[in-house]
Amino acid sequence: MNLIKSCCLFVVFSSFLACTSQVSDVKSVSYTEFVNPFIGTDFTGNTYPGAQAPFGMVQLSPDNGLPGWDRISGYFYPDSTIAGFSHTHLSGTGAGDLYDISFMPVTLPYKEAEAPLGIHSLFSHSEESASAGYYQVRLKDYNINVELTATERCGIQRYTFPKADAAVFLNLRKAMNWDFTNDSHIEAVDSVTVQGYRYSDGWARDQRLYFRTRFSKPFAAMQLDTAAIEKEGKRIGTSVIARFDFQTKEGEQILVSTAISGVSMEGAARNLAAEVPDDDFDKYLAAVQDDWNEQLSRIEIKCDDRDEKVKFYTALYHSMIAPTIYSDVDGAYYGPDKQVHRVEGWTNYSTFSLWDTYRAAHPLYTFIEPERVNDMVKSFLAFFEQNGRLPVWNFQGGETDMMIGYHSVPVIVDAYLKGIGDFDAKKALEACVATANIDSYRGIGLYKKYGYVPYNVTDQYNSENWSLSKTLEYAYDDYCIARMAEKLGDKEVADEFYKRSRNYRNVYNPVSSFMQPRDDKGEFIRNFSPDDYTPHICESNGWQYFWSVQQDIDGLIVLTGGKERFAQKLDSMFTYNPSADDELPIFSTGMIGQYAHGNEPSHHVIYLFNAVDQPWKTQKYAARVMRELYLNTPAGLCGNEDCGQMSAWYVFSAMGFYPVDPVGGKYEIGTPLYPEMKMHLPGGKTFTVLAPAVSKENCYIQSVKLNGKNYDKSYITHEQIMDGSVFEFEMGDKPGQAWYSPR
Repeated sequence: MNLIKSCCLFVVFSSFLACTSQVSDVKSVSYTEFVNPFIGTDFTGNTYPGAQAPFGMVQLSPDNGLPGWDRISGYFYPDSTIAGFSHTHLSGTGAGDLYDISFMPVTLPYKEAEAPLGIHSLFSHSEESASAGYYQVRLKDYNINVELTATERCGIQRYTFPKADAAVFLNLRKAMNWDFTNDSHIEAVDSVTVQGYRYSDGWARDQRLYFRTRFSKPFAAMQLDTAAIEKEGKRIGTSVIARFDFQTKEGEQILVSTAISGVSMEGAARNLAAEVPDDDFDKYLAAVQDDWNEQLSRIEIKCDDRDEKVKFYTALYHSMIAPTIYSDVDGAYYGPDKQVHRVEGWTNYSTFSLWDTYRAAHPLYTFIEPERVNDMVKSFLAFFEQNGRLPVWNFQGGETDMMIGYHSVPVIVDAYLKGIGDFDAKKALEACVATANIDSYRGIGLYKKYGYVPYNVTDQYNSENWSLSKTLEYAYDDYCIARMAEKLGDKEVADEFYKRSRNYRNVYNPVSSFMQPRDDKGEFIRNFSPDDYTPHICESNGWQYFWSVQQDIDGLIVLTGGKERFAQKLDSMFTYNPSADDELPIFSTGMIGQYAHGNEPSHHVIYLFNAVDQPWKTQKYAARVMRELYLNTPAGLCGNEDCGQMSAWYVFSAMGFYPVDPVGGKYEIGTPLYPEMKMHLPGGKTFTVLAPAVSKENCYIQSVKLNGKNYDKSYITHEQIMDGSVFEFEMGDKPGQAWYSPR
């Protein structure tokens, strides 16, 4: 198959404020101009182009108004309609939920189609623009210009009207894709202020979202359209749409400022008063742009190609969309136990796509967002206290149980091993161990009993199967627990979980030379083909999941039969193409042979050639993916963005290294993309990568120097980066021999 080419204000460390004058110079650069939020809004990226503060609770973005896989983030670039601007969205998850608190300005008479589209307008991309923290579009049917910006917990809309009888609709009835409205409410507080809530079910179970909205001009009239909501023949709530009428002059602007809260209408009111006290769109736009510039300036690249700059800074931007803040300005938040809790001195976060993001996004945060890492770990531990286990994919105050593993564990362990944060490490280890020992959860008891999850034993706790993938994912998380226990001096726990971490060996079939499902009698499944996508492997096939042993690549090499055999198998991974008539699943995109860059289990595999002393192949494939599967176009992502993981892979890889083992403290060297890269670190130090001769052709490393001395390792350590080292790469257009000592 051919390559798919179509593809807040933040509390900053005081040490960041004390950085060198060089960093101050960096901050004067407008990095927001290199962010293209339309990247990923076409093809399979499932991103949205709207306005958001870094990691913000509000994601204010346009909705095309139609359901479907392509519109799962609310917006699909090939569409031509807009049916509202809602305050919550998911970035590239493939999960169709949210779209809460949706506003739509119109002039009378307005345009309405049959459901599901409803009230809408046509628009043109020629009259649409977006940058970090800002979105703009002209609604053609009404000649209304809409601009969006945001703070952490508030969305600010500015409508520029023609002379008209005008109205603004607030629709809490409409639900798309997985979402279902259970109940809603809107009430007027005064002539410019309304508040209410929307309760819904979907991927976010029993979601409760409250809001407070302030118009910059009194509405002439407010009309409510209510209807009963029934489920299984019983009324469960009320759906409501509000219409606010205005008489507008030519060019008149009306601001609509909305705060949201997971706690209460009063909480939303406090958020609005704290973050958006004034009707001043430009003030908040400037603030969020400053915030984004501060965030994006933490990694500085030098590159003459604007498209390359846009690709990098958009990827860095996308890596800072989620996780999202999930506590009010007073620290209150809605927990998984359906109770309101309050944090003090830290911020609660939600929207953790951990099966994806533990691989690269969270390791990236340990460099550029260490304070947030600390708060994320505390969020996990609070979730554990309220829910009885660490989160798998927590979202809007609850657990979705999407995907597998318990990958909050590597995030916690990575933070602890790197000395980040002030969370209680012993309590954190207890939470990790307790979560890993819930026998009734998704085959964990079977995993402990057999040393693998049998494919033929399904019950209420292991109903979705994915047995092979669960075994491999659990083994990695167990290794992480062992690492933490070892450092804490708990030898008993460390020994137990190191032993469990080797369970990956139990599903290796030496006859097929693949990881293979086994039954409860120990027999490998018959007629197994690694090409097939089966219920036993999570969103992948046998080729793609074979390499999911990040904790013990050397052990995997031994299992496979040694370096030569392992290298041959790696080569086949990238050269054994699916048949032309194969119907690949929607998650197998960005294909190079069997390597699927569009889905996360493949992400580290390119870097495994280092382990068999063939680094030039890592360099070749990494450069190929960066240059051909990441583009400055709406179709510029070859797979779901997945809350920043797709982009974090690019950020790391473009800097020239990648965390194959996310908690290992080592980053395998790939190939740098820029002549110069600087990562500005807490404490004022700067890590620098120099590759003066790098180009599309010169993607091969000939030699490496560390602080001016020859370097003989295939990896960079976390300590070397944090020390502010300088790595210099001599590049060439032909593969160079391994510059490092063979492993």
